[in-house]
Amino acid sequence: MKKAFIFPGQGAQYVGMGKTLYEANPIAKEWYEKANEILGFAITEVMFNGTEEELKQTKITQPAVFLDSVIQAFCMDNFEPQMAAGHSLGEISALVACKSLSFEEGLKLVSERAYAMQAACEIQASTMAAILGLEDQKVEEICASISSGIVVAANYNCPGQLVISGDTNAVNAACEALKTAGAKRALLLPVGGAFHSPLMLPAQERLAKAIETATFKQPICPIYQNVSTVGETNPQIIQENLLKQLTAPVKWTQSVMQMGADGATDFVEVGPGKVLQGLVKKILPEANCHQAY
Repeated sequence: MKKAFIFPGQGAQYVGMGKTLYEANPIAKEWYEKANEILGFAITEVMFNGTEEELKQTKITQPAVFLDSVIQAFCMDNFEPQMAAGHSLGEISALVACKSLSFEEGLKLVSERAYAMQAACEIQASTMAAILGLEDQKVEEICASISSGIVVAANYNCPGQLVISGDTNAVNAACEALKTAGAKRALLLPVGGAFHSPLMLPAQERLAKAIETATFKQPICPIYQNVSTVGETNPQIIQENLLKQLTAPVKWTQSVMQMGADGATDFVEVGPGKVLQGLVKKILPEANCHQAY
């Protein structure tokens, strides 16, 4: 029986996130004020008192989710993970919480990642869509058959739920083909671009220097990375996988299954929302899932 700590990604944000902990815990307040200083603006003001539209901006969302997650971990009395994983952006949260990256380097990476992804989104019209009720292999086959542009499987969230990503026209064509093939739903997502697809190559190139110059250390427990799906402790491999992540799919289903195979029975979600707990329960129905706070 092992305890796994899991960290959410973009989409888990909500107005007011982190405020209760900030007001109640002096340690949390200190970390948030340090984050404001590092970023050069009061992100806490947007997180605690901003609008949903302000919080949805990628340049705000990603550091906000990162901060809520990491600072929760820093304030926990019993943060003793035997393994950890993060969904997309959440992987950086996991690396910082588990001492593979420093808080400052992690926050700077997240901020640079957000700006790089936003810039890549502006190059061409692109989007993502959630496909429900089809086997992964069928979704992959249909995406590969679309000739009007790039569309690929991007997020393997849980059995029967896969997100596709690519050119807007190609994603729309894939959605129609997938519904014809029996998908229960094919829903376009309110995102600014094609995350975790080849269209993020400009972002990957921009982020490369920041990742390559950051100092990665051996984490306190194995990190199950989105790209490899197995527990990693080698700093060099962790660094390489983190860079690959922007253009590669998030293999969350496979990662959770591997954690279960490696003995994880208790999953603790650290950060805003309960999305990952729901996904874990669909992947490992027997798992015990709960929030850090």
